[in-house]
Amino acid sequence: MTDRAGSQGPWGTGRTRELGRTGVRLPPLGLGCAPLGNFRRPVGEERARAVVGAALEEGWSYLDTAPHYGVGLSEERLGRALAGRDRASYVISTKAGRRLRPLGEGEAPPDGEGFVDTPPRVREWDLSRDGIRATVEASLERLGTDRVEIVLLHDVENHVREVYETGFPALAELRAEGLVRAVGFGMNHSDHLARFVADLDVDVVLCAGRWTLLDHRAASDLLPVCERRGTSVVVGGVYNSGLLADPRTGAHFDYREAPPELVERARRIQAVCEGFGVPLRAAALRFPFGHPAVASVVVGCSTEAEVRDNARMFAHEVPDAMWRALVGHGLLGEDLPLPG
Repeated sequence: MTDRAGSQGPWGTGRTRELGRTGVRLPPLGLGCAPLGNFRRPVGEERARAVVGAALEEGWSYLDTAPHYGVGLSEERLGRALAGRDRASYVISTKAGRRLRPLGEGEAPPDGEGFVDTPPRVREWDLSRDGIRATVEASLERLGTDRVEIVLLHDVENHVREVYETGFPALAELRAEGLVRAVGFGMNHSDHLARFVADLDVDVVLCAGRWTLLDHRAASDLLPVCERRGTSVVVGGVYNSGLLADPRTGAHFDYREAPPELVERARRIQAVCEGFGVPLRAAALRFPFGHPAVASVVVGCSTEAEVRDNARMFAHEVPDAMWRALVGHGLLGEDLPLPG
């Protein structure tokens, strides 16, 4: 993975990192597009368009989506928001594993899995060769484009046999044919990701929630093997579902209400950061880049204001002494790779 820094410095929008040897380059921050699929609450077409526009204005030229997000709604809204823009000016990643079909006549709508007000479609697992190809083709149609740079197998921790037998070989075939440029996996199980990286020719993984200020699991399994194999890492879930954005009682950690001891730990981290004049969110966004395998961080935003706020937080100066203080207070391990 190679760096290319622009005039805005190592943490500005001019900096990019290449995914392995694929030629695909990502900026430090990318837009996670699950909210565009009405995750937990409706977003609306105009707001979705404003979110994408703001992200591109801030230099977030990497956009991550999936058929799972809103049963195709995220891809459709992203495609409409990008219509008319220079295709070479942004990078898209989408995912495969869940194939979508229309809801049958009289068929009860399935569980939305956190997404609301979605189109009448059903998700079905399909990691067959034909299923993977059909899923990618359907994504291209929803996105209104003839290509995506990155395709990831999505949340396949319970489908390991199919991954090895058909799922990943199908992605590798698409890569060999030049239909996609980088392939890999996206999930929040760092141990499964580590196994796949060790065994397969993986360009990039998107690891959610396992390399954050509160959860360091990826440091012991995924990150070392990625560094050894030359596999790039995109980090999602840096706020751990909200606790690291606002560590209050009742805040969520990994989609559930955080236990009191974890809230207290987050508050202790916040206190140290604020002692150096650094907002907790700024520290959470910067933390993953301590490891050299990390290429980018994706942040889910449901409003233009959230995009602008995250961009401002990422640009905030973070002194090296703050990381050392967190180690000194026992809030980060002495052996963790830290920024600076």
